[in-house]
Amino acid sequence: MAYKGLDCITLSDIEATGVTSQLAHEIYNKLIKIIQIYGPATPATWQTISTTILTPKLPFLLHQMMFYGCYKDFGPDPPAWIPDPDGAIITNVGKLLEKRGEEFLGSRYKDPISSFSEFQEFSVSNPEDYWKTVLEELDISFSVLPQRILKEELCTGSEICHPGGQWLPGAFLNPAKNCLCLNSNRTWDDIMVVWRNEGNDEMPVNKLTRRELCSEVWLVAHALETLELEKGSAIAIDMPMDVNSVVIYLAIVLAGHVVVSIADSFASTEIATRLKLSKAKAIFTQDFIVRGDRRLPLYSRVIDAQSPTAIVIPTKDSSFSTKLREGDISWHDFLERVHKLKEVEFFAVERPVESFTNILFSSGTTGEPKAIPWTLATPLKAAADGWCHMDIRKGDVVAWPTNLGWMMGPWLVYAPLLNGASIALYNGVPLSSGFAKFVQDAEVTMLGVIPSIVRTWKTTNCTDSYDWSAIRCFGSTGEASNVDEYLWLMGRANYKPVIEYCGGTEIGGGFVTGSLLQRQSLAAFSTPAMGCSLFIIGNDGIPIPPKVPGIGELALYPFIFGSSSILLNGNHYNVYFKDMPSWHGKMLRRHGDMFELTSNGYYHAHGRADDTMNLGGIKVSSVEIERITNAVDDSVHETAAIGVPPQGGGPERLVIAVVFKDSNVSTPDLDKLRVSLNSALQKKLNPLFKVSHIVPVSSLPRTATNKVMRRILRQQFTKIDQNSKL
Repeated sequence: MAYKGLDCITLSDIEATGVTSQLAHEIYNKLIKIIQIYGPATPATWQTISTTILTPKLPFLLHQMMFYGCYKDFGPDPPAWIPDPDGAIITNVGKLLEKRGEEFLGSRYKDPISSFSEFQEFSVSNPEDYWKTVLEELDISFSVLPQRILKEELCTGSEICHPGGQWLPGAFLNPAKNCLCLNSNRTWDDIMVVWRNEGNDEMPVNKLTRRELCSEVWLVAHALETLELEKGSAIAIDMPMDVNSVVIYLAIVLAGHVVVSIADSFASTEIATRLKLSKAKAIFTQDFIVRGDRRLPLYSRVIDAQSPTAIVIPTKDSSFSTKLREGDISWHDFLERVHKLKEVEFFAVERPVESFTNILFSSGTTGEPKAIPWTLATPLKAAADGWCHMDIRKGDVVAWPTNLGWMMGPWLVYAPLLNGASIALYNGVPLSSGFAKFVQDAEVTMLGVIPSIVRTWKTTNCTDSYDWSAIRCFGSTGEASNVDEYLWLMGRANYKPVIEYCGGTEIGGGFVTGSLLQRQSLAAFSTPAMGCSLFIIGNDGIPIPPKVPGIGELALYPFIFGSSSILLNGNHYNVYFKDMPSWHGKMLRRHGDMFELTSNGYYHAHGRADDTMNLGGIKVSSVEIERITNAVDDSVHETAAIGVPPQGGGPERLVIAVVFKDSNVSTPDLDKLRVSLNSALQKKLNPLFKVSHIVPVSSLPRTATNKVMRRILRQQFTKIDQNSKL
């Protein structure tokens, strides 16, 4: 759609967006004054319009008219949010730089905004100084201090090679203890968790203080001792992200065991795979998940997965009538074993930093998910990202619809609690007005999203009439975002910034993100994460020099605090480092996304470079999907699963290329086949997956070694989509 420049907008144009004549006059007069002061097309013009004219109540058409009118001829990456100098100096990083900027950067230090990029570079080139400072800011306690921050390792390509070095060698700690313990900035009465169950939307939000949370975590940790498991045993959690799962998560870590994260949406076969890979000794689960009027079975799926001993929690506000399998334990009986220890402190089990604390899973291209252990350092990476990039601090309330089965679940436990903030949990579907009201009532200050959720909010307008003015910033991860949808999102909170955040399960946080000390452009990343350096591999296989614009496969400098060095079911070196180029003698780490660095210094994600796709924030390999789609119908010879980004950006859509056995048969019923494919995928893989389109092809493009070239199909389907035929 073509937009007029701001100086060409008329009173009737404003009225045409749906506002009253009187309000249109007021807006028009304000606009004229702003243009007189700042001009019709500058970032300061937009900043003033967004903060003094636009409100959540005004039609989105008006928001679009103002944004696109201001930046009509600006070019790529127009800033949707600009940091204010007064606000910048009270951020976590701003306060640190005002105090120690000259110590870090010498005479080059000017102010937090001007010097942020140099400080980011300092964090890469001076890991000892940077991470020592951040750990002090987070007030992390060790029972045995690290010998140093980073021990670099000479890599020869052997199986025991760790090109990413060793972080905090010699240290002993417990991250759950660090979440719960008192320090100079914490009290027993601090609010740690704020939550509400779906259906109780008119009730006050529930709250847990530090004293109350500690009491509940200690009790579960004591009960875990009755299972008589060896320290370091793997214990799974297959539950919704609610207050019980957070308590259980912290208790498992506090007791010196390892959490196995399983998403509550998984089918029994996927649960079984994860239990087998992790060698889990027990599992916490729930009898049902209640979503509106639906009761979705969970415990029965765990039984079908042939799980080890299950501790089964009854659905909130319902009687526990499920018959348990022999050897399984009800939640009530499990806690009753140690009722005499209620409110008795459980002393944390401190372990070496390289010990596992969480096993998560990320899809590879072999059909089996990668089993990725987090070490005790990984939670500190999550907290550091929250401290620096989302500016999480004491008194903040952080909400992010997610699940412990995905890395953002553990991130949501650690990032707020290690920064002295509160976790906000809505036990229900985040797509409704109930969630929007919870954000208002819980006074959420940092709201995390994935783009598909924002799309639903915008389409249904379910956030209308709720006050989100407490929000200081948004976070976004999981998928590629869309400019219009995120312009709408910012407008819901009076134009607070969206911090785009991209990382990986194997990193425990982000490698590219945004900052409250930089201009933020919609659907773009403004900076490598602290401690990270990014490289785009050119067509010649050689890294493009830093800060030089280009597009290609992304690679990471190997020294990333808290990142993985082991896979439980694969060769870590082969997956992440083998055949990768070097930069200044350091072997780069493979990530697998296609990225672009623009001339304005912003990064844009362009999807996977390999055969892994991202569906609704869930990474899944083509092979996993094709294993199911190939067997759905006798008429199907073979299939190829492709993730195709829609025109204008946004989350990938699942497109299935199908080769039919008999090409001479009349055109098959593709709608009927799509229903069958969806049914099979949702039953056997994940109920959140959905086929967007089926494209019949005569054959699949292959390499000389007979490998399917899905990248070619992705390019073809993307072009078709741009011509509006897909």
